[in-house]
Amino acid sequence: MIVVNYLIVCLVFGTTFLAIKIGVDHAAPPFFSAGLRFMTAGVVLFLWMVWRKKADLSLLLRKEMLVTGALLTFGTFASLYWAEQYVTSGIAAVLSATGPLMILLLQMIVLRQKASGRAVLGIIIGLAGVLLLVMPNMTSVQAGPRWVIGCAVILTGELFYSVGALYTKRVTQRYAEVSPIALNAVQMIYGGLLLFLLSAFTERVEAANLLQPAALGSLVYLTVAGSMVGHSLFYWLVAKTNPVFPSTWLYVSPLIAMMIGVWFYGETAGWFAVLGGVTIIAGTVLTNLDSLRQMLRRPTRLTTRAAAASEAGSATGPKVR
Repeated sequence: MIVVNYLIVCLVFGTTFLAIKIGVDHAAPPFFSAGLRFMTAGVVLFLWMVWRKKADLSLLLRKEMLVTGALLTFGTFASLYWAEQYVTSGIAAVLSATGPLMILLLQMIVLRQKASGRAVLGIIIGLAGVLLLVMPNMTSVQAGPRWVIGCAVILTGELFYSVGALYTKRVTQRYAEVSPIALNAVQMIYGGLLLFLLSAFTERVEAANLLQPAALGSLVYLTVAGSMVGHSLFYWLVAKTNPVFPSTWLYVSPLIAMMIGVWFYGETAGWFAVLGGVTIIAGTVLTNLDSLRQMLRRPTRLTTRAAAASEAGSATGPKVR
């Protein structure tokens, strides 16, 4: 059952990039559709946790939830949804895998934490992968300036995610008695509200566009599969195994996303894109190899609370796609 659920998580998180692409390609307003997705998923999950008496309504009044929502949901996904208007889903998925590299860079530069030589080498390899992915297209007429800007926006979104992941470590420790699912639900609610606010000032929302079969199907899939099913299975895996094993979806899903985009949506992926993607994943694995080994040596039977606290501190903290 553990292997089956892990494969489902990898597949779900790998397909959400294409689902986002299909939605924005069919005129779904990126910010509004992202806000609707996360608001719906957050409200449903939070009410479920309240009904199970694992969360309290007072959690909605915590300023920490607003900050995490602004960083992890708003900053990350406003960037991703907007950029996928101009960037293929496979490229978006691979660039999104740079989050752990940025986390380690922030720990080194801002928090003055030391990193092993292997981790630094992993960062260099990962950044080289980004260059392999982006540079050949920067001078391409077909790609155009919006493609380059889209890639830069995705990387900016990963910077938001990295700051949010480091901040979430402290929040999780402060609210150790609260279910991590409830914490994530509330931050999705706040992120959804901020996305709605951005949409109100930047987009023209028409119901006809949202109700197109492709756009509506994308929204339903992302809300149910991406933000609810994938999220729940992820934390089930954390509880049943350890914080590191489920997080390795990050090394699998980007390549799944690239293949699915090519096979089912007619996206293109040249040799440089494939090589860049593999290089980024290799650099990410190498960067986190020390923490992976350390965590896998620990006993696998962890409580959900201990698992969540450990997970928030790892470089590959959860990212609900």
